[in-house]
Amino acid sequence: MREVMTKSMARNIFYGGSLFFILIFVGLTAQSHLYIVNTSTDKATLTPSVAAGKHLWEKHACINCHTILGEGAYFAPELGNVMTRWGVEPGDNQAAFDALKAWMDAMPSGIEGRRQMPNFGLTDEEYQNLADFLLWTDTIRAQDWPPNDAG
Repeated sequence: MREVMTKSMARNIFYGGSLFFILIFVGLTAQSHLYIVNTSTDKATLTPSVAAGKHLWEKHACINCHTILGEGAYFAPELGNVMTRWGVEPGDNQAAFDALKAWMDAMPSGIEGRRQMPNFGLTDEEYQNLADFLLWTDTIRAQDWPPNDAG
């Protein structure tokens, strides 16, 4: 190989490398799109109650303390699988409502030195919406996240 690189050699290396990485980018983009399409949540399960629960989640900034599917703060427990941890079966909206209402109405517990969750004073309809949202998140295939049942 020559010790000196000519302009045409440099240009060919540039164009060849650029083409190579553009092809890799396009291939990975297509693979990512196909993966998302094949694993995303069924839109038919997004009921108005689930959407209202998501709105409550955002309105009260629950993500500032909790994580959901690994996103958020690590001050409080992961809630992506909270219904499984509580033993609520998928689709059992009444059990989810009862468990969530009992837990949130007991907050703050007043135990000295323990992290406290504020009481948001939600209505029964808001509790049901939030419970439906948490039931819905429990059905998302999250590639084994969280890594254990404890969240």
